[in-house]
Formats: sequence, C-alpha cells, structure tokens
Amino acid sequence: MTACLIVDDEHDIRTLIALSLRREAVTCHLAANCAQARALLAEHGAALSFCLTDMHLPDGDGLDLLDEIRAQYPLLPVAVITAHGQVEAAVRALKAGAFDFVSKPIEQHMLMRLLRDALKARAVVPAEGMMPIPVPATQAMDPAALPLAAQPGDSPLIGTSMLMRNLRETLQKVARSQAPVFIWGESGTGKELVARQIHAHSGRAAGPFVAVNCGAIPAELIESELFGHKKGAFTGANAANLGLFRAAEGGSLFLDEVAELPLGLQVTLLRAIQERKVRPVGESAEVPIDIRILSASHQDLNAAVREGRFRHDLFYRLNVIELRVPPLRARLDDLPALCTHILRKLCAREQRALVALTPDALAWLAAQPFEGNVRELENRLERALALTEGAVLNRQALADEPPLAAVQAEHLRHHWPVTPAANPIEAEEQRQVLDALQHTRWNRTEAARQLGLTLRQLRYRLAKWGVDS
Repeated sequence: MTACLIVDDEHDIRTLIALSLRREAVTCHLAANCAQARALLAEHGAALSFCLTDMHLPDGDGLDLLDEIRAQYPLLPVAVITAHGQVEAAVRALKAGAFDFVSKPIEQHMLMRLLRDALKARAVVPAEGMMPIPVPATQAMDPAALPLAAQPGDSPLIGTSMLMRNLRETLQKVARSQAPVFIWGESGTGKELVARQIHAHSGRAAGPFVAVNCGAIPAELIESELFGHKKGAFTGANAANLGLFRAAEGGSLFLDEVAELPLGLQVTLLRAIQERKVRPVGESAEVPIDIRILSASHQDLNAAVREGRFRHDLFYRLNVIELRVPPLRARLDDLPALCTHILRKLCAREQRALVALTPDALAWLAAQPFEGNVRELENRLERALALTEGAVLNRQALADEPPLAAVQAEHLRHHWPVTPAANPIEAEEQRQVLDALQHTRWNRTEAARQLGLTLRQLRYRLAKWGVDS
C-alpha cells in the first residue's frame, strides 16, 4: 500500500494534493502544522511511502520537520513545497536533505512525477560494504591474487582508501535524492564514472544516462544540441532534433565541463533547470522535462564566478550537492588495486594471460606525480603491456627505460672525456664505435669485427679520441 503524509497550512492545497494522489490509489494523511505532522508520523511513520511538506508552517519550519524525519525515518523521501520562483528556498531544502521540491501552484504532471520519483527513491536501498583487502607490499603484485574490484559492491570506483570509502558512502546518499550534483575533480579522476554511479544507484537507473561534453560542441550549435530544434529552424536543420535534455527524459543528464558553456546559454540553462521545461530552437511552446541534472568540471567554478565567466545564480543551482573526486596522488594506497583492475581489463581485452607487476614497478609508479590521474595510469600500463611479451611488468617497461648497457653507453658518450669530433663524419664514426663497444660489453676484438676494422685500427681510434682504457 502506498501512503503519503501531506503537511500544509492551506486547506485547499492539502485537499487538492490529496484528491490527485487518491486517484493514484495513494492513502493520504493530512496535517496543517508541525504538531499534527508529528502525531501522524508517530502513528503511521513506518507505513509511509513519502512525505510532502510546505516550507512555512504556523508552528515551525518545514526544514525542521525535514530534519526530524531524516533522523527518525532515514529512508522516507521528503519533498518540499515552495512558493513560485523561490529558487533559494528550494536549494536550501535540497541541501538539507529533501529528495525534491515542487512549486506552487502545483501542476498535475509535476505531482505525478514527484509521486513516481518518491516511490523510486523509497525503493533504493544503499549497498552494504565489504572489508578492505590488504595488498602485500613486499611481494610481486599478481593480478590473479586480488578480486576484480577491491571495494564494496564491486563498484567501478576502485579503492579502499578513506577518501574513496567516503566518496562511495556520500554517493549512495545523494543518489536517492533528485537534487542537482556538481562533481569537481582534476582531469582523469573519473568524474563521469562518478556521475554514472549516481545514476545507477538512483530511482532513475532504468532511464537513460545522457552525457554531453559542453566544451566539445561548437558554440553556435550547443543550444540546438541541448534543447533541440524544429525542422527548418536554421540553415542546415533538415530534420527535427529532440535535443539531449529530452533524450534524457526519465533519467539523468550529465553536463561534463559545464564551465565551458557560453554565458548567453547559461541563462537559458538556468531557466530550463528552474522551470523544468525547455523550448526547442524555432518553437514557441515549452516542453516539460523530467530529468536529473548532474554536472562536472575540472575548473574551480567559484573562481569562474568571481572572474565573471560563470553565472552565480546558475552555479548556485547546479552546486546543490558537491562531490569532490580525489586525485590519484592523494590516495596512493589504492594504487595496487587500481593496477590490478586495469591490468585484468587490458589482459582480457587483448586475450592474453594475466601479467604481474613487480615491486620495483609499483614503487616507481607510486613516485610519479600523475597529473593525468587514473587515466594517465591506465595509459602507462596499456603502453607497457603492449611493449612487453613476458608475464611480468617491471620498472623498465613502465618507465620506458633503455637496457642498462644502453644507459651505460649513453653515459659514456656524454660523460667520458671523448675528444670532440672534427667534423660530422667523424662524429658519426664515434657514435658507431661506441655503440659497437656497448653491444659487445667492451669486447674490442668483437666490436672491431662487427665494425669491419682490425683490432689495431679500433685501438688507434680509441686512443685518438682519448678512450684508451
């Protein structure tokens, strides 16, 4: 049975909401103030499917009631009723933990969307965690020794460090809400992966996840790409385009690198988010949308706001909940598990046996700055794997270091007191002779044979160049 608690001091609004919900077989409990709401919660709290409360009540604040419900019934979704145009009030409610909000006057389609989303949110139960899996630091790290994902629930967010555990826990909480989420992190940290996990753990998981890189679409086309257009709206519009907002209907829209949006389009985006409607280019009527906005950037949006590159009101609306994805250098404890996961994936793709990572290779990786974060780590491992035929990846393969003998020869070439060549021809001869000595490990007889010289001729050249020992 579906049951709802409706809290509003206006009799007509309570009655209107109840009539609409009862048509959907929802049992409604009505309260005119906080006191009545608390009494109904005490009597029916465990059986409630969701709660809808006004922000301003005669004997208290709707946000105070929200806090009490979250403390006593943490899985009960609470939506807040706000006055039309009160964006700040809606944002405050979402930050306080409301799963969504609805503005007065309440339209039927918005109420039905709220009901559907509330029931979905009620059904979402956070996944249980798993104990961290230790990785021996003194042994070669064999990918077969660890499970594919050393973290709770086989999450693709790899790692058991405190930073990653906190991120996964926060992600589980925000997934149940409908509030916009802003994901901040350096390039290569996995911001889109975080966004996909929020979607996958939300009540919108069955709907589409649409990702768009705001910096990759030409400025003259981005409005059409986001909001759609009708046929003939502009030169080249030979067919109608639904737009990415409407393509994400019932699901989540991920705006990656949102800081790249032109200022003019930011106004249109703000209106679309606030009104939950879009107007395709060339159309006169707006179309209602039912999506959740997730956004991300590697830039500091606060700095962009201060510099006038990003609208403060849009930032305020997008940044209801902020998730920070830590850089790889801040969670090096996760490096063994990340390498395991990446090597398993790469070996499976290449249909080759699992490759082990030596301790010196892991130590070398841990010393890298990784400005490109996990993406850079994956690129390094992929390149090393492509250049390695054996079953082990060592430091030399990862660092792209030449063999030790080549290093010694190069050192000799640069640091041995070799007499400077008189001309380019002699310089090339010096290089060939020193290379031959390097390949033969300073066996001058063999080096002379490879060069087509007599031993006496080779010795003459070495003495001439000052390399006679």
